[in-house]
Amino acid sequence: MFTALTIAGSDPSGGAGVQGDLKTFHAHGVYGMAAITALTAQNTRGVSGVFDVPAPFVARQIEAVLSDLPVGAAKTGMLSVGDTIDAVAGVLRRQRVPFLVVDPVMVATSGDALLRDDAVLVLVERLFPLATLVTPNLPEAERLTESTIATPADMRRAAARLRERGARAVLLKGGHLPGDQVIDLLYADGAFHEFSDRRIRTEHTHGTGCALSAAIAAQLARGTGLMEAVGRARAFVRRGLERAVVLGRGKNPINHLAAGG
Repeated sequence: MFTALTIAGSDPSGGAGVQGDLKTFHAHGVYGMAAITALTAQNTRGVSGVFDVPAPFVARQIEAVLSDLPVGAAKTGMLSVGDTIDAVAGVLRRQRVPFLVVDPVMVATSGDALLRDDAVLVLVERLFPLATLVTPNLPEAERLTESTIATPADMRRAAARLRERGARAVLLKGGHLPGDQVIDLLYADGAFHEFSDRRIRTEHTHGTGCALSAAIAAQLARGTGLMEAVGRARAFVRRGLERAVVLGRGKNPINHLAAGG
C-alpha cells in the first residue's frame, strides 16, 4: 500500500486543502492521511473565516501518524502562521519522511490571504531546507524572492534563487504569465526543465495548486522519479480542469474524480 500525508488547512467546500489533497491521493492509488493546520470557512466565492489550530496540536497530529503508520511522502499546504511552520518543521526534522513537497500557499484562488507576512521568512528558513520540492506560483515566488517575474528569464533567475534558499528542487508554476502556452519550470540537480501546454481558458481553478503538489507527492510515494512525477501531476490537473465541476456560484474546483491517476 502506497501512503502519503497532507499537512494543510481544511476547505469545507471540498475543492482545495486537506479535502482536495485526499481526493488527489485516492485518484493516484495512494492511501491518504491528514494533519489539519487550520479550519477555514470558505466556498467557491471566497474565504470568510480562518481558525488556526494551535501549533502544539498540529505537531501532535503529525507525531501520532509518524509514530504508527508508514508515510511514503508528505506535502504541506496552508500553514498560516510562524508558530505552525515551526511546529511542523520541528517534527519533520526529528522524524524524517522520504519525500516532502512544500506548496507555499499564500493566497487562495479567491484572492484571500492564507499566510501572514511575518511567517514568510520562517517558511523559507525552517521548512525549505527539509523540502524535496517547493511548488510556488509566480506571485508566491515574487514574494519569496522579493523580485518581479515577468518573463521566462525572470522565472529561471527566481527558481535558482529559491534553490539557493534551501530547497533541493523548485517547480515554478508559470500560469500567471500571459500567452496561449503555460510554461512550468522545474529546477533540479542544477538543470532547468520546461513543461509546456496549451492554456485552458477557464475560471474554475479552485484547488489547482493543492492538487498539483498532492499529485506530485503521491507519485513520489509510488516510487516515480521527480521529472516523471511532475509530468504526471500536471496531466492530472489538466484533466481535472477540462472536466471541472460547476457546483457553486464562484470559481469552482477541478474534477478530481474525472482526472484519474
